[in-house]
Amino acid sequence: MASAKEIQDRMRSIKDTLKITNAMYMISSSKLKKSKKMLADTEPYFYTLQSEMSRILRHLPDVNSIYFKTNAEIPERKRKAGYIVITADKGLAGSYNHNILKIAEEELAKRDDYKLFVLGELGRHYFEQKGINIDKQFHFVVQDPSLSRARRIAEDLLKLYHTNELDELYIIYTTMVNAMQEEAQVAQLLPLKKADFKIPVPIDIPLEGLALKPSAEEVMDHIVPNYVVGFVYGALVEAFSCEQNARMMAMEGATNSAKQMLKELDIEYNRARQAAITQEITEVIAGAKSQKKKKK
Repeated sequence: MASAKEIQDRMRSIKDTLKITNAMYMISSSKLKKSKKMLADTEPYFYTLQSEMSRILRHLPDVNSIYFKTNAEIPERKRKAGYIVITADKGLAGSYNHNILKIAEEELAKRDDYKLFVLGELGRHYFEQKGINIDKQFHFVVQDPSLSRARRIAEDLLKLYHTNELDELYIIYTTMVNAMQEEAQVAQLLPLKKADFKIPVPIDIPLEGLALKPSAEEVMDHIVPNYVVGFVYGALVEAFSCEQNARMMAMEGATNSAKQMLKELDIEYNRARQAAITQEITEVIAGAKSQKKKKK
């Protein structure tokens, strides 16, 4: 059995760790509230963009745009694919980073020609250690997602798409299914699929008239980049929310484990202290008996 002093030192160390996990839980909770508000404030605008794209495609299903090409003539493995991978800058967030990196590796293994764009320091370190080439890193983004940063990322990748350096563009990020469950997923950013924008209209509802100037193609070419910016921004904010939620759950688990350990150590400390007191009493009694024997 460990001595009472050793147990006390261990309890003191756990209490110090407990203060850290509690503080990290509170910080993540505050950041989570902030990120949810950011997402709620911007969602209406981008949902409206998506609705307008749906209206255009409903009236002009055969609209010709670079953003809706099919790449059917190129085998899937041979297509030049770009992957945006959103990880965290820090750990201590449960399986959050592991799930993203696992999916990213699986996706890269399917391609002969790809470009990798990494957001988050943990992702950068991981791919560098694996010897996987990173075509571009976007620093200081995941901990402070903003619309301007999302626009800069989208503009850089749209240039590659317009110059045919990319046939397809994907984003790998984490979505929040509910307060207790998160899911890492792959979403195709470009080219867009017309079927994804088909919103059924009741038969008895007449279609409204729609005038697109100078042309449907030019209107769509103006809307789609903003839609891509919105998708990237939404993914950044949602990933940030998931990271904070995962860290909250991890810190809550660590805090509960620390409290349980303290209870067990407290019992062990009381036993050790009781054993030490018993030992001292035994020694005192033995000493007293020895003195009595000497006097006789």
